[in-house]
Amino acid sequence: MATEDKINFLQKKEFNRVALSIQYLGTDFCGWQRQKEGESVQGILEKCIFSLEPYQPIKLVAAGRTDSGVHAAGQVAHFDSVGQIPIERWPSALNGRLPSSIRVRDSVNQPIDWHACYSALYRRYRYTIFNGRTPNLFLAPWSWHKYQNRLDEKLMAEAAQGLLGFHDFTAFQRKGSNRANAFTTIQEISLERKGDLLILEIQASGFLYGMVRLLVGQLVAVGEHRLSVNDFEMRWKQKRRSEVKEAAPAKGLCFIRVGYSNSVFKENIVFDSFPSFSLMTDDPPP
Repeated sequence: MATEDKINFLQKKEFNRVALSIQYLGTDFCGWQRQKEGESVQGILEKCIFSLEPYQPIKLVAAGRTDSGVHAAGQVAHFDSVGQIPIERWPSALNGRLPSSIRVRDSVNQPIDWHACYSALYRRYRYTIFNGRTPNLFLAPWSWHKYQNRLDEKLMAEAAQGLLGFHDFTAFQRKGSNRANAFTTIQEISLERKGDLLILEIQASGFLYGMVRLLVGQLVAVGEHRLSVNDFEMRWKQKRRSEVKEAAPAKGLCFIRVGYSNSVFKENIVFDSFPSFSLMTDDPPP
């Protein structure tokens, strides 16, 4: 379609805001956001959408930007469509063009002022630590294998509970962030052992650049008795970023959910996107 024809076509159309529920395996991507080098999830999806609707540049806006290697089970994003493709057909149309490591699970129409990022009330992440001695090939892409010591999950949970509320989390922010400040509200946090698996879930109004991986690195130091609960608390409360040197690997982190004031997707799409697993312990009882 010639440029003039595109302009005339767009002037006659009303745009629909399409919300997508997206899953992806972050292993082979440089993260969600488009980069000058490397393949991003955003870049691949935008190319696929544009191949189906080549009337205007496509801008896909996400609820949260995941880093390189981080997975997503319940990412939410939106774009504006001219409506040539029925809203409910977008998942099947896109999945036929996407690599197997990215899947669109659902698509719904939203008001034009609804925003995947700014309308969100919370984001929720899960970090999985495999604390068994025996390697497990099938857990390797999804977890951090910490096998040298039996982690003290009770101390880790105690340290984690102190993070609840509205605070300055400068200590857990990587360099390169363009945020004006490091304040955010942690709404929920839990750490549970299921045999050889330790599952941390954290929900916040927003997350800083690299926040969860730095936080988990410090909690593991607590669990290994290399860092006391009190010293952990002092590091982040006193914003001693220079002392926070250990970041958990990206592969154990998954963006599992986004919350909005009104339900956007069906409940099974929102809450059943990433099941929680458990393992028997391979360590002898104490």
